[in-house]
Amino acid sequence: MSIVPVSLGARSYDVRIETGLLDRAGEALAPYASGRPFLVVTDTNVAAAQWPRLAAALEGAGLRAELVTLPAGEATKDWKHLESLTDRMIAHGIERADHVVAFGGGVIGDLVGFAAAILKRGCRFIQIPTTLLAQVDSSVGGKTAINSRAGKNLIGAFHQPSLVLIDPATLDTLGRRDVAAGYAEVVKYGLIDDADFFAWCEANGAALLAGDPEARSHAIAKSVAAKAAIVAEDEREITGRRALLNLGHTFGHALEAETGFSDRLLHGEGVAAGMALAFAYSARRGECPPEDAARVRDHLRAMALPASLADAGIDASGATLVAHMLHDKKMSAGTLPFLLARGIGQTWLAKDVDLADVSAFLDESR
Repeated sequence: MSIVPVSLGARSYDVRIETGLLDRAGEALAPYASGRPFLVVTDTNVAAAQWPRLAAALEGAGLRAELVTLPAGEATKDWKHLESLTDRMIAHGIERADHVVAFGGGVIGDLVGFAAAILKRGCRFIQIPTTLLAQVDSSVGGKTAINSRAGKNLIGAFHQPSLVLIDPATLDTLGRRDVAAGYAEVVKYGLIDDADFFAWCEANGAALLAGDPEARSHAIAKSVAAKAAIVAEDEREITGRRALLNLGHTFGHALEAETGFSDRLLHGEGVAAGMALAFAYSARRGECPPEDAARVRDHLRAMALPASLADAGIDASGATLVAHMLHDKKMSAGTLPFLLARGIGQTWLAKDVDLADVSAFLDESR
């Protein structure tokens, strides 16, 4: 087992990573039991594919559980499902010291985490992520949220989990598209500040997508350790260090908004296209070698990920996409910071970007 600590003082917790861990989850969850059944929240896909394993593990440890199953998909991250979930938590008798279990991908983790953050002014939760994207990114760091009509993750809170359990074997039931979407967040860590890891991705990405267990375990552990280190430095994006984790997200969220946060463009696919656009825009500004931007684009495409507006099926004008960006939660004093690059492994936060220039760039990119 790999154990990655997230060091946040009184809010510290461990991320445990091991193939087959789901079958022993009862042992890991036993110290967090309150005497009442655990409330386990999942979606329809995970309930069918993975719940029997978790249920057996809980039963084997003498633990009881009540399952709440929500619709799969990004549309579940909304007010309606948040209200429904908090009502279920209240009916279940959740107290502030109790732990709710988020068992699923990023949508379930974000929704359950936010519900835990606001119920009775804060109760506790545990993450058991079942998608690659959630395992390497959204389950770690305490960002929780729902979407609004104006944009993605605009309503939320920082609320750290008490424990994260990651079993790479849960990825075996996912389709290739979902694994590839999660892989975009793996590549991100190389592009931020670890050129050697990006080179590892170029050499091993195909094996990871094909199901190689060693490649998957290494990528997950490396990604979680990278994120944990950044979160420990800047938990709430105050110093700007944590903002580096948003590479590709400003462009990507605009693309997701244009597709109505639907399955037309998965979150990881939006991030992939967004990272390629960020590198292309950096090259256009003369700050990034064009060959680095091309290398990023080519690798993403080799992994069946979109690396341009056309790849993502987007034909909106630059002005339309920039209008989506104006709802970005990172807006400050009318300025939107952008994650740009001076090269692979050299991401930086630019606070002087002219949105009119971004609009022109996007029009050119069409």
